[in-house]
Amino acid sequence: MAAVFLVTLYEYSPLFYIALVSVCFLVTSALVLGWFGLGVPVILRNSEETDSSTRVLKKRMRQVKNPFGLEILNPAAASVTRGVTLTPDCLEDCVLTCYWGCNVQKLHEALQKHVYCFRIKTPQALEDALYNEYLYKQQHFIKKNDKAEKYCQLPEDAQVVDFGPVPRARYPLVALLTLADEEDREIYDIIAMVAVIHVPDESYRLSCRILYQYLLLAQGQYHDLKQLFMSANSPAPSSSDTCPAESSTDRGLLEKAGLAADEPELQEENSKDCVVCQNGPVNWVLLPCRHTCLCDGCIKYFQQCPMCRQFVQESFPLCSKKEQDEDESTRVLQDVPPGRVF
Repeated sequence: MAAVFLVTLYEYSPLFYIALVSVCFLVTSALVLGWFGLGVPVILRNSEETDSSTRVLKKRMRQVKNPFGLEILNPAAASVTRGVTLTPDCLEDCVLTCYWGCNVQKLHEALQKHVYCFRIKTPQALEDALYNEYLYKQQHFIKKNDKAEKYCQLPEDAQVVDFGPVPRARYPLVALLTLADEEDREIYDIIAMVAVIHVPDESYRLSCRILYQYLLLAQGQYHDLKQLFMSANSPAPSSSDTCPAESSTDRGLLEKAGLAADEPELQEENSKDCVVCQNGPVNWVLLPCRHTCLCDGCIKYFQQCPMCRQFVQESFPLCSKKEQDEDESTRVLQDVPPGRVF
């Protein structure tokens, strides 16, 4: 009966065509506007729907205190022949051990041994994992909160002026920071830090810098410490001792070594306001691009990074709401003139 009705409607009524076109139009409109929750462009949806259905995942973070800090003093003057000056900054008594000419493969195997075999929490443990595959070792004792300069240099009898062309079999310098006291190793989750440092030589004149930093945890994991890129609304003042030609040369050498793609050189600014509203303080880190450019109010409206337009897979805050309120209260109290009573 239904078939006879449809055939009759098809033969004698123009309403069939009108109804068919209307249904097709409604289905197409529903797909385009995202009424059925399909993957359509976010720009076609209203803000309330975007906020509720396309929220970026928040990465669960755990606050861990890092007792190690390491900087290179005057990197422009460092070289394999002249040595390098390091400035450690540690929260506890530590031992700084520098390994010149450390084997690249053995170092990464040592990091895997920290995960699967034994914990690297002393210099001797790392040396056992490396099978002594390094050219020269120097060691310094670092007092708590002591920022004294530590000079590292190859001896003259080593007769090493370069480590060959890239890709290299040895890192020029690997610095290991470990806790000196056994009691401190039971307190901190991070028990050691490994820093891979490039030192310029005759065959590779890229300026001295820290290439990688690995934090070794007591639980048997290690993490590659990455740099966060803050928002840049205004260009930072350029250094007077760096010329454009040297910067271009360094960039070319980085690209040749395969390091420039993952570490973009972005200028930072003194102001840390949100790049969208220009009002709230920057608090959110976007992954995987690592741009830190959004405040608490604007983070919920973005699926793409406003700096590089890369899609955001996860995000995490630099500090919690409670910590922000405490900082704001402290700032207010500091701004109150002496003698003022609330």
